[in-house]
Amino acid sequence: MDFGALTAGGWAAGLNLWSATLVLGVAGRQDWATTPEILQRTDVLIIAAILYAFEFVVDKIPYVDNVWDVVSTVIRPVGGALLGIAVASEGGGSLLGGALTAGGLALTSHGAKATTRAAINMSPEPFSNIAASLTEDATSVGIVTLGLAYPAVAVGVVGVLTLVALLIIFTLWRFVRRLRKKWHERRNAGASPAAA
Repeated sequence: MDFGALTAGGWAAGLNLWSATLVLGVAGRQDWATTPEILQRTDVLIIAAILYAFEFVVDKIPYVDNVWDVVSTVIRPVGGALLGIAVASEGGGSLLGGALTAGGLALTSHGAKATTRAAINMSPEPFSNIAASLTEDATSVGIVTLGLAYPAVAVGVVGVLTLVALLIIFTLWRFVRRLRKKWHERRNAGASPAAA
């Protein structure tokens, strides 16, 4: 089993499932790397390209990207798990292990992406949103490419990125909880005089 492709593909799927699928499929089809044959099929590549184009646009529109992230909370980890199964089956590895590894990494990177984008959308200007989306797209393609070219390096990078993602999720979740608490306090303070 190609552990570099498994971990890099899973982690990248949490940022952009469709770009990860495209890179793996095109790399195999062009004989740049050994990747699962199912990802090299023309119909899979066309569907992934269409969905990538859709996400490329949607992901740059403030608040619409948050809705898409909510929908993708199921799509990206499940897609990451399916990529993991495909990579594991190609290399004769454990299908369950491939699914859990890639799906778990996809869930972690998706969680960091979704919470970061929710925080970015608190800013009134759209440019930080576009910059974040382009950075995520480039990171997704870059990490899969790294996983195919230098698997051991990619595993290390994915490990570091996963720790950073968990820290981002934890920090932003605490921040959102504090904001929510302040909002409830203000709302309750505003309602008290009216009730009297």
